[in-house]
Amino acid sequence: MIPHSAILNKAKDRKFTADPAQAPTEDYHEALRELEQEGELEIQPVPEPFIEVTNKYGRTKKIPLEHTWHHKSCGQCGHIPGYSTSVFWINRKLGLDYHDPTDQTSCTAWNYYASATSNAPAQAAVAIRNFAAARETGYFPIIHCATSYGHYKETRQQLIHSPELRKQVRGILAKLGKKLVLPEEIVHYSEWVHAVRDRIAERQVIDMSDVVATVHPACHYHKLVGEDAIYAPEVYGAQRSAIITATMQALGAEVRDYSTWADCCGFGFRHILVSRDFSRSFAVQRKIEVMKEEANPDVLITHDTGCVTTLDQSQFAAKAHDRNVGLPVMSDSQIAAIAMGAHPYKVTQLHWHSTDCRPFLEKLGIDHRKAWAEFEAAVELLKSGQKQYMTWEDADA
Repeated sequence: MIPHSAILNKAKDRKFTADPAQAPTEDYHEALRELEQEGELEIQPVPEPFIEVTNKYGRTKKIPLEHTWHHKSCGQCGHIPGYSTSVFWINRKLGLDYHDPTDQTSCTAWNYYASATSNAPAQAAVAIRNFAAARETGYFPIIHCATSYGHYKETRQQLIHSPELRKQVRGILAKLGKKLVLPEEIVHYSEWVHAVRDRIAERQVIDMSDVVATVHPACHYHKLVGEDAIYAPEVYGAQRSAIITATMQALGAEVRDYSTWADCCGFGFRHILVSRDFSRSFAVQRKIEVMKEEANPDVLITHDTGCVTTLDQSQFAAKAHDRNVGLPVMSDSQIAAIAMGAHPYKVTQLHWHSTDCRPFLEKLGIDHRKAWAEFEAAVELLKSGQKQYMTWEDADA
């Protein structure tokens, strides 16, 4: 009998060779082009300039640099608003053209993955309505939420393989005066952050060379149609998605490994709705405590709405039970914006986070007391009616 040690090697001891022929699904680029030639759908091409990256099995994926239409996340806007504003702030600081649309609906994927709704034509029609809205503006969709991102990739696979579904969706969209449009690539915002990480590092003003970080890769990014996620040989030998780790390394931080990196954050969709205590316990005991005991990080970086929310907000209850918690949780867009000098409250809005981020800001040399006083002064102007809203210029003041 062959011992397990001869079969199961650690990732660092294995070698993965990216081979497009080994991908579990066909190349969607070719499939979409064939359907477009048959008049079944319309492809929105990735606009120039774009950056080419490599996905898990060695296929090339295009990431648009600008002219981007930002498909916002309902959870980010409702729970972590600094997540989206950090993405927009980075675009502005890099001088890149983008569009923040008002003609967008929720993807409805949270309920879908929680077994609450719906049916395939309705789900696909929601996705394509958003893609059609983006196409009409001439800007290319960037998806802020990994839940939407994963769901839209699954929807793309369904539309490619089901003529009946395409027919049903075309009928729904015709009533809206829209076409069946699919983007050439389905791009997650963190893939864009990854693609511009060197430009972000060029504008970096906060030293992160003493920062130790752990990374949680979102399940809906690298597990749903996982062959479309970005991998790189220099990041864990191309055996884990590269985007957050490579971004943190570009900022000069040390990224440490831990044993439960592949586990869900605890959100679980249905779990968070019907068994929240289970979700909180999982997030703390399988993720936060393991990271603190094995890696002792200063900060945890992830890239999805549910992941940031669950890993951050699950710690308050555990703290009452004297668990080993207290690890700040941020998105890659927030930490990148902070590195570039973004205001911790006006832009990255860390006051929305449950876990105390102030010790981490102190380590970065950021005066959070002064920053909070500046934020309160800005809020007073809004409360008194002297200003109707905060502008980007106010955010940088």
